[in-house]
Amino acid sequence: MIKCIVIDDEPLAVRLLENHISKIAELKLVATAANALEAYRILQTQEVDLLFLDIQMPDLNGIEFLRSLNKKPSVIFTTAYREFAIEGFELEAVDYLLKPITFERFFKSVDRVLRNVKKENEDDFLILKSEGFSRKLLLKDILYFESIGNDIKAVLQNELFMVSKMSVSELAVHLQPKGFLRIHRSFIINQHQVTAISNQEVLIDKIAIPVGRSFRKTFDDFARLFSAKRLF
Repeated sequence: MIKCIVIDDEPLAVRLLENHISKIAELKLVATAANALEAYRILQTQEVDLLFLDIQMPDLNGIEFLRSLNKKPSVIFTTAYREFAIEGFELEAVDYLLKPITFERFFKSVDRVLRNVKKENEDDFLILKSEGFSRKLLLKDILYFESIGNDIKAVLQNELFMVSKMSVSELAVHLQPKGFLRIHRSFIINQHQVTAISNQEVLIDKIAIPVGRSFRKTFDDFARLFSAKRLF
């Protein structure tokens, strides 16, 4: 289920989008907002996957609002003004819908989001060899990997096991696009499982994992993003 909000100061436009959204089972409308400030407050308390975002709004327009977000959901811009299209796509918007929005055009945009989600779900697991078995691991269940001599220990929420026939460097390259980060020559962490950070270590499930000197820049970049997210 894709959780979405509509951000628009025109009641008629909001009602039209509400009607379109109600026809697609995969979408769940969790809120509407008449301006960017209302939307900001919603994002502080709600997990949102998709914004239907008007551009011309009072105080803060849609493009300015999107630029202000550290954590950006997927965005479909909705507007009566064609001239903002290039700027919208530069912000990696999924699509740019011109009002009045027909259901056919709306569905075409949403289909792009659904296809992206499907692709992400296909990549949400990892298969590793261990003790003669090929194990399927859900990425969300993995806490971290630790290199011990010539072996790698995989630590999950409810179990741990040793990985066969792979170096920590090979594993790090494969996992980096999936939200994992190597912060020490012996440790690869799941960024989504980090609960606290300091200058010298991270905490995952109350386990302290050190930051290696050679990985300081990588860690500092992550730390800045981690700290920024506390605003939401």
